[in-house]
Amino acid sequence: MYFVGIDVSKYKHDCFIVTEEAVVIKETFSFDNNRTGFNEFFSILSSLGPPNKIRIGLEATGHYGNNLMKHLSVKGYSFVLLNPIIVSRFRKSETLRRTKTDKLDAMLIAEVIASRDFKNYPLLAYHFNDLKSLTRLRDRYVKQRSQYLVHLTNQLDLVFPEFKPFFDKSLKSKTALYILTKYTLPSRIANMNAQSAENLRKLSRGKFSYAKFVRLKELAKDTIGSSSEVDEFAINSILRLYNQIEEEISTIEAKIEAIMLALDPPTASIPGIGPMSAATIVAEYGDVTRFPNDAKMLAYAGLDAGRYQSGQADHKGHMVKHGSRFLRQALMNVAVSTIRSIPALYDYYHKKHTEGKNHRVALSHVARKLVRLIYKLETSRTRFDLSLYNSHQ
Repeated sequence: MYFVGIDVSKYKHDCFIVTEEAVVIKETFSFDNNRTGFNEFFSILSSLGPPNKIRIGLEATGHYGNNLMKHLSVKGYSFVLLNPIIVSRFRKSETLRRTKTDKLDAMLIAEVIASRDFKNYPLLAYHFNDLKSLTRLRDRYVKQRSQYLVHLTNQLDLVFPEFKPFFDKSLKSKTALYILTKYTLPSRIANMNAQSAENLRKLSRGKFSYAKFVRLKELAKDTIGSSSEVDEFAINSILRLYNQIEEEISTIEAKIEAIMLALDPPTASIPGIGPMSAATIVAEYGDVTRFPNDAKMLAYAGLDAGRYQSGQADHKGHMVKHGSRFLRQALMNVAVSTIRSIPALYDYYHKKHTEGKNHRVALSHVARKLVRLIYKLETSRTRFDLSLYNSHQ
């Protein structure tokens, strides 16, 4: 058996090859992250023998190795994706130098996969990779969308400061955005006619009453704000950007939903976990069967008790740096929504709160309980049953 360690980077990959008898076949060499480099690498692999006689290990460090992994799979090679923490610990245990170079890392990765029997990277993981890319892209765009609303608020504070409070301090409603897009300035809003009132009533499905319509016109007429052509241009520019990113988010969400439909994860059956939150959790965990127990899943999310919280303290709200911040954020968010949907989780949250835990620490306990539930559902491929869950808690 040949063991191939690959240290992945953006422009090149370093590789080291050794046999199970610890005979070095090829000292650390580099190949470019392009077609020529891949051809050179696969030529060396083919000279070693059939794919089933070769064990390949890569360190999971971002997206730079994705193309290489896809090419390995297409050519029939199985490989192991290693957590960087495992490689780091192996380095510390095997050498006192504690040095870190790409060439040494490639050798260490080969030694790690030779020393233990790791599970091969599943083909299904490409669905998880695509899902992770999409959910993280959506997260980035949602934050940008929020920033556009902040910019819009700042502009309205100058032009029409009474507008946002009138809409309960939220500019997300279709009615508010429609008014700003169509009329923009207070002078035009003050001159809206009866047809405008009817259009707004239909758009809001009757929620924007005639009384509200009249009140908004009065506010526009008496506003303390001042406006110019530049202000109108700025508001319209922000609205265009907001609408563009809103369309992109909708497109991304459609792609996410298509992948989730194909995966059909039991996690999505838990009440209180919305489609996008479920997608983030599924994407960040990937194939749950690679975790030997739920404790490993907790550690992966940075929610294991020893690191995240102890007693009544939550370490001033700081989370650990291990694991995915997207996963931690999603789990903490769904902890809030699931206690509203699952009585047993609400009782558990209330129990922790009455024990003296503050809100955030109590929620972290709920999040940990959710991780255990997710592990059970995913490994058994069963859907959530509210009646059974409540009766067994």
